This record gives sequence, C-alpha cells and structure tokens, in this order.
Amino acid sequence: MILVKVIFMAIVSLLCRSQEIRNAFPSIEVYGSKFFYSDTGEQFFMKGIAYQPTPDSESLESKFTNIDEDEVKPTTKRYIDPLADPNICLRDIPYFQRLGVNTLRVYAIDPQLNHDICMNSLMDSGIYVILDLSEPAISINRDNPNWDITIWERYKAVIDSMNSYRNVLGFFAGNEVTNDKSNTDASAFVKAAVRDSKNYIEEKNYRRIPVGYSTNDDIETRSSLSKYFICGDVKADFYGINMYEWCGYSSFEISGYKERTQEFKNYPVPIFFSEFGCNLIRPRPFTEINALYGPQMANVWSGGIVYMYFEEENKYGVVELAKDKDTPRELEDFEILATSFNNVSPLAISKENYTEILKEKGEFNINCPSLSHLWKANERLPPTPNKEKCECIELTQPCVLLPLEDKTNYKKMFDFICGEVDCVDIKADGVLGYYGDFSECSVEQKLSVELSKYFLKQEEMDKCPYESKDILFQGAKKTSNQPKNKQGEDICSKYFKNLNINKEKKVDSNQKEDSNLTSQGIITISHTYCIFIMLFLVCLLTIF
Repeated sequence: MILVKVIFMAIVSLLCRSQEIRNAFPSIEVYGSKFFYSDTGEQFFMKGIAYQPTPDSESLESKFTNIDEDEVKPTTKRYIDPLADPNICLRDIPYFQRLGVNTLRVYAIDPQLNHDICMNSLMDSGIYVILDLSEPAISINRDNPNWDITIWERYKAVIDSMNSYRNVLGFFAGNEVTNDKSNTDASAFVKAAVRDSKNYIEEKNYRRIPVGYSTNDDIETRSSLSKYFICGDVKADFYGINMYEWCGYSSFEISGYKERTQEFKNYPVPIFFSEFGCNLIRPRPFTEINALYGPQMANVWSGGIVYMYFEEENKYGVVELAKDKDTPRELEDFEILATSFNNVSPLAISKENYTEILKEKGEFNINCPSLSHLWKANERLPPTPNKEKCECIELTQPCVLLPLEDKTNYKKMFDFICGEVDCVDIKADGVLGYYGDFSECSVEQKLSVELSKYFLKQEEMDKCPYESKDILFQGAKKTSNQPKNKQGEDICSKYFKNLNINKEKKVDSNQKEDSNLTSQGIITISHTYCIFIMLFLVCLLTIF
C-alpha cells in the first residue's frame, strides 16, 4: 500500500513538474525582421520539416460526431491530423529529435479534435509548430477567389483550437494561392484573411501569435508578391517562400540564393524557406543547409522547413512507413539531413543588440505594387465576412438553398440564375477592388439571394425558380418573422435595403417608363411657365 502511494505521488509530482515546464515554455516573438525567444531574447532560427501524412483509400472514409446534433454522421475526411493522434506523433517525436528539428509545418488540423497530448509532448521536446489555417476542402481558390464566411469560420476555429499552446509559432493564412501572373488577384483575398486573423487574435485577447503567408518562387510575380503582403495598412507578420532553386551540389551563386538574399536584405518582417529540398538528386545531399544557416544568409533568413517527413509518391520523404503503418524506416536522406541540421549553428543576434540596429536603420516603408499586366491585386481588400448578415439570408428570404450532394450542380445553378437576374451583389473582384454586399456569404447563401430575387420579381410564381429538392421554399417572409433587436427593429432588414427584391416595391417597366415621361413633361411645362412669366414681367417693366 505504501509503495502504491509512493508511485502515485511520484506520478503526480512528475505531471506537476511537466506542467510547470510547459507554462514556462518560451513562445516565439516577431520583432522587426527576426524571430526571438520570448524569455531570453535570443534569435530563433527554424530547423523545420513538413509533417502531414496523406490518407490512403482505407482511411478516406470515417465517421465523426457532429457536436451540434445527437446523431453520428458519416464524413469524408480529406486529410489526417497528425497532431490529434498520439499514435502518430508520439511515434515520430524521437525521429524529430534525432534530425535536430525544432519546428514542424502542419498543413491541416481538425479544430474539433483534442491536441493536448501531441502538442504538450512536442513542447516537452522543444519543438514548435507552424500551422496552415486552411484545409483541402476549405481554402481560398486561386481560380475563383473569395474570402467568405465558410473559410473565415474555419480559420477562426483553428485559431480558437490552437492558440493556447505556447509552441504554436504562427499561422499561414494561405499557401501558394497566387502561383503565377494569371491569378495575382487572389492575393487580395489572402491579405484580407491575414488582416482578419490578426484582428481576431487581438479581439479575443489571445497570445499575439503571428500570421503570415507562404508563397512559391515564380519569377514573374515574386517581387510584387513580396511587396504586396507588407505594404499599406495591412501587413503580414512573416513571409515564407517555398524555395527549390538549389538542387544537388549547387552553390550560393549558381542556385540563385545570392540574388534572393540580396533582394530581401532590407525586408521588414521575418523571411524564411517555408519549404525547401529539391529532389532531382536522391539521396538529397542538403548542401544548401550550410549556406542557409551560414554567414552568407543567416543575417537575412530565419532558417527553413524541409519538405518533407513522409516518403510518398512525390519522393520527398526522409522516412518511409512499413506496411503496418506503425514503423518508420529511415531513408538515406534522413541521415544526411540529421547530420546537416546538427552541424550548423547560425550566428544569432540578441534582441537588445538588434534594437540598436533598428534605431539606426529607421523606418522602412514599402509601396504597394502598381497594377499591370503582371500584377492585378487591388489594394482595396474584401470586407470581413459578416456571419449575422449571411444568416439573415436563411432567416428572411423565400428561397433557401440547402447544401447540394452533387457539387457540380452549383455551377449549373449559378449559370441559370445569373442569366435571369443581375448577380452583381454576390460578385467579388480582386482586380477592381469591388465586393458585392453578399459576396462574403457561403455558396448556398449567395444562390439563395439570387433565387429569391428572381422569385420576388415574378408576380405569378408560387415556388422557387429552380427544380430541386435541395431548395427550401419559405414563401415571402413577413417583417414580424424577422429577428428583432432591443428597440424592436428588424435586425435583418438593414442588410437588404439596397437589394430590390421586394414584391411590394415592384414597378412594371411600362409604368416606370410612363412615370419617367410624366416627370419629364412636368419639368418641361414648369420651365415653359417660368419663361412666360419672366417675359411678362419684363414687358410690364418696359411699359411703366
């Protein structure tokens, strides 16, 4: 019995001690163009690796409990969250330690799952995590960009879920959303995501976790991209580049690293390789690591993240999972990377000394890139998605679209309804900087607006203008059914003032034309009478 008590007290003491260590764990702060440890002020350099297993066909289908409902619904899982599964992360942490890794990049996490075990274990191992806020099915689409309520709710959920872990280094608001000159307008939507994510963290009084962007290294857009995300009133906290210019046994001069380092020597926020590790030669020699963490680059760059941990079809891994999926097998790349990371020690600067350098440099402002055939992202950004406004569509409009099972039908419905009514109020244009009143709402909500608009303009219609079992016909909503505020005014009505979809205000086109003619006639007659009276008065004055 005494032995059991001793063991119990030892476990409790160990847990308490572990918690004390985690509470004292230093977060990483952004200051100027550097990362620093929050406790010592020592400069932080990333020695990272990308960490995201790809689901196989067997694990694609899984079931989750919807916390808002009692029933269990089947859901297609498009990714594996390695930070929510202790079987995965605890298996791999010893390998991270051997590699000399201090940062993981994870591209998608499930905010509804618990991450305590993995995040705390990584913290105990001195490992930080930088997270992408998106996931494969919910992200800003470069070919049809939008910053809408669906993506925004996802971003907020990830921030809410992960902000309490002190080893969360930062969040990526996007990854290679603009990847060439054909989709530069998409950057306006990512920059809006950066703005809103930073503001949300501040409004919620969370720890000031930095928010940045990860780009590719496209020759035609890289200069404008790097300026766009740190110009004007909205600035990214850091900037990552997925860099694959150095292949095999290249050099600082031949690879292009020299030119990139020169370009970013005065960049005002931390810059690093958010991915690197060209695989044209296998095993990869990782000769770029000596340059990246050496005197030629370490004064500009804050390290980088090797792509990637798991060996998959693209042949970028350093470990390969056995058939049982439980046993990692180290590849030749693993040993080379471990040796490379563990042998470099970049020359760091203290926060105190760096402060003096910043004072001497003074403020460094960058102008936003001008619009051109190579750059089309407007400085005017999309608004912050308004959940209340978008929910009002579902509460008040006669035609409400439910989520479609066949996703290809969305385009068909848009093609139909936007051929019948003007869909300008749901348009979002990053080139012109124009964003319609309902452009921030979900796909279903936007279609509901246009279907309702068409329905209310047709006096003879008694159902919604599209044959589909997925459309909920609510009929013309009355003001009494709308939610009220304390003064009894309609909360939702203010959002529909500029939307001419009210039957009672509908005016027949012929009547409108007659009305216009009548108004013009009255104006003409009035002018005639005025002229006549003036001439009459002139005549009287002449006579007398």
